[in-house]
Amino acid sequence: MNPTTLLASAPRGLFLDGAFVDSSDSGTLEVINPSDGTVLTEVASATEEDVRRALDLACAAQTEWAATPARERSEILRRAFELITAHTEELTWLQSAELGRALPDSRAEVAYGAEFFRWFAEEAVRVRGDYRHSPAGNARIIVHHQPVGPCLAITPWNFPLAMGARKIVPALAAGCTMIVKPASKTPLTMLYLAKLLQEAGLPDGVLAVVPTASSSRVSALLDDPRLRKLTFTGSTEVGQMLAAQAAQHSLRVSLELGGNAPYIVCEDADLDLAAEAVAVAKMRGAGQVCIAANRFLVHADVREEFVARAVKVMESFRIGRGTDEGVTYGPLSGADQLETVSSLVDDALSRGASRPLGGTLPADLPEGGFYFPTTVLTDIPADAEILSTEIFGPVLAVATFDTDDEAVEMANDTPFGLAAYLFSENLERALSLAERIEAGMVAVNKGALSDPAAPFGGVKESGLGREGGFEGIHEYLEPKFISLPL
Repeated sequence: MNPTTLLASAPRGLFLDGAFVDSSDSGTLEVINPSDGTVLTEVASATEEDVRRALDLACAAQTEWAATPARERSEILRRAFELITAHTEELTWLQSAELGRALPDSRAEVAYGAEFFRWFAEEAVRVRGDYRHSPAGNARIIVHHQPVGPCLAITPWNFPLAMGARKIVPALAAGCTMIVKPASKTPLTMLYLAKLLQEAGLPDGVLAVVPTASSSRVSALLDDPRLRKLTFTGSTEVGQMLAAQAAQHSLRVSLELGGNAPYIVCEDADLDLAAEAVAVAKMRGAGQVCIAANRFLVHADVREEFVARAVKVMESFRIGRGTDEGVTYGPLSGADQLETVSSLVDDALSRGASRPLGGTLPADLPEGGFYFPTTVLTDIPADAEILSTEIFGPVLAVATFDTDDEAVEMANDTPFGLAAYLFSENLERALSLAERIEAGMVAVNKGALSDPAAPFGGVKESGLGREGGFEGIHEYLEPKFISLPL
């Protein structure tokens, strides 16, 4: 694979009606390379007219796609899985180029994203209904599941392939058409995915991809009663605003919003395991992951030992340009994210926190990149902003507890409830803690959590609905009750 040739040939137009086209006003948006701050390329920026056309196409294709046999939809998705796998290196490089993420993390995302295609290719042919007699003895009850209808997906920049796959694939499997608005920071990966879906045989009009410099051009679709579903991953503030707008037309809504994941290390934890798991739970994607461990709640008796081990793990990462081999974590996604992480660390230090690791960067990093050093903070005051705010960066913030009740109280002291991690060698204790933590997902004695075969989602202000697992396809199906006389 030649990166220069790949970038030159990668799709950069809007994907409408099975073709890549310019926007109606020929407008473009710049894709910035976070590794050096330069313009990587430009892609078409959809106008409101383009977005309306995408919905027109989705509505026109909806009836035929819903009537397409489930086996046929399944085989298209299976071919897409095989094409994604065959183009792993192209998708890996595009993600690392537009996101700045290290190549190993991008390769892992390609494998993860591809699995949604394989999983929902299998689920497409397993949608069940129900048939039974009414207890009153006067009717037959039939429950039939039908596609929700045209859907709008708004995806974030931090997982440009997988976040789209988690939404697109169950919708297509269920028989829904889909419009995708990828993040303006990372549109290249989603456009390449559209190209592969076209090659897999997806009919024209079933999928549209509309990058745009103005999100309002897409959110305007929420006022169109033909749209029947919104699925959004991003900040809590934006998600709640979109959900309120969607409610005006009673749209089905799925939201995956902010997180503030606790990482609980009990005094009986395997400290080597708990420290090693930091590499995935905290440092995947330079910490820019919605389920990244945010608050490290460590029992006072083992805090010193855990911090020493965790510092060694954090020190082992090699920072650099995302597309360079040997780099294990790259820059943050942009100047805005760098400012956010920097201000959180500065606030904690100004309030008296200690910093056993961090503060300096290697001198040989590319100029203009949005780099932040691996950082460990301890002795953090309770009023520090970093303990209540999603960090989204390579910063490990440590607080301590003395009892399990205190750990649970600290873990639940947040309006968010997406993910949590806990480490204990006592399985009964671990399960008890997991059941008491207010989160949609809990990892026990491991740093990896996401699985296409499991439901992904949060509670409280972390969202609504679930993606993946058996539950994922039902987010795009409406149960219809048909009553027949006995």
